Amino acid sequence: MYRWLLLVLLLMLAGLQYRLWFGEANLRQVWQLEQQIEQQQVENARLTERNKRLEAEVQDLKQGLAALEERARSEMGMVQEGETFFQLIEPEQEKSPR
Repeated sequence: MYRWLLLVLLLMLAGLQYRLWFGEANLRQVWQLEQQIEQQQVENARLTERNKRLEAEVQDLKQGLAALEERARSEMGMVQEGETFFQLIEPEQEKSPR
């Protein structure tokens, strides 16, 4: 009698272990999903930081002329009235034949 009970319990344990390791939503898949969640959280944090920087830049452009002026100078090469623009050009170094 006890042998049959022990045999049934062992078969049930084996069946549960099989489902745990190889069945639908097994441990391997759970671990992979946890890794994907961690990667997505890192990506979300990076994008959140980028969005904060962009929002600060937008607010600065809306409120202050200093940022707008700095951007016009650096990106478009603009100068204010009464300023003198100097451009220094480095001489090209002659290449010696080998």
